[in-house]
Amino acid sequence: MITKRPKGTQDWYGPDMYKRTIIEEIARELCKAYHIKEIITPAFEHTILFQRGVGETTDVVQKEMYTFQDKGDRSITLKPEGTAGAVRAYLENNLYAEAQPTKLFYITQAFRYENPQSGRFRQHHQFGVEFFGSASPLAEIEIISLLTEFMDKLGLKGVNLYINSIGCKSCRKTYNEALLSFLKEHENELCSTCRERMQKNPLRVLDCKVPTCGEIIKSAPRTIDYLDEECREHFNELQSLLNEMKIPYKVDSGIVRGLDYYTKTVFEFINSEGLTLCGGGRYDNLINEIDEKQDIPAVGFGFGIERIIKELNAEGVKLADEPAVDLYVGILGKESKAAAYGLVKKLRQKGLIVETDYMDRSVKAQMKYANKIGALNTVIIGADELAAGKAHIKNMDSGNQTEVDLDKIAEHLRMI
Repeated sequence: MITKRPKGTQDWYGPDMYKRTIIEEIARELCKAYHIKEIITPAFEHTILFQRGVGETTDVVQKEMYTFQDKGDRSITLKPEGTAGAVRAYLENNLYAEAQPTKLFYITQAFRYENPQSGRFRQHHQFGVEFFGSASPLAEIEIISLLTEFMDKLGLKGVNLYINSIGCKSCRKTYNEALLSFLKEHENELCSTCRERMQKNPLRVLDCKVPTCGEIIKSAPRTIDYLDEECREHFNELQSLLNEMKIPYKVDSGIVRGLDYYTKTVFEFINSEGLTLCGGGRYDNLINEIDEKQDIPAVGFGFGIERIIKELNAEGVKLADEPAVDLYVGILGKESKAAAYGLVKKLRQKGLIVETDYMDRSVKAQMKYANKIGALNTVIIGADELAAGKAHIKNMDSGNQTEVDLDKIAEHLRMI
């Protein structure tokens, strides 16, 4: 071994790979039902997109981005999250000129240089949805409804929805003044990062993970106490809709999210241990920040696939079993190889999961291998079977054997 995988990454295989496949299948099925179209954006973008979109005062931009100069001396960044790239694609490809709203989803890699820990990786994967064009709280209901259905289909029980409103530019100004006044009273107790942030973007201090800052923040002014009339009506309507839809939630004034583009509604789905599995909200100013000619409301979320798997394991949720091998076709004699493999190919074309021998094993060793891989049935194909056009199918559970015409094997297996 000349090297090992980089810190904060993982290899996907075996049970976790199958779980990931199931998660992605459920996500795609739900998005199809909600008429949300898939989008794939580049793994890297020009750095300015994230500086302007995500926010220069955020931890993501200040500490966590993988940024480098390419051979054309351009500053390039591996995407740390999915929203900014989706917004850029929405604008660059004139999707706003189509009938609105536009609803897009992605399952993408994301890269953040941070200390790897449980459920958090430097290279991770996100399932996200972006909903462009609607200022109505029904847009939030749409994605929250999708998320609750998503978790229900996965079988997750220990995850709860928390919501907050951080207002718009208008009421945010009043709130920031009140927050800054509060922070100045505790300036000497804050960490160095928060002392810097309080001058540039006081709201970011509320997202600090340093314990001493966290204690101070508990007494800080709350955003929901400074909402203007429009933002308050929006938040009240959202709660009313959630109540009518019987979607359980709690208001948590401490949620501000770690990215600058959020406005009004922010929400998180949090497990019993306090780990955020999914975060999202409304970002009505982001499109204008990226293209000042456009002013289009939007809402979205990002769900960490690694964290979903961690939560599934923690709750002991068992997803659907991986499909078993329907039939193992054993090969007897070199002269039977082509015909046996031809049978394998035909059965696969009929939708069966079929395996055979590629290692030139003895028949006894082939049967041992068939048992190891959990094949439901086995058959041996040799010169006699090919000449007769018949073979004996063995059910591996009961041990019963049934003589079947070679061209009727698929029909026989479906009847078992």
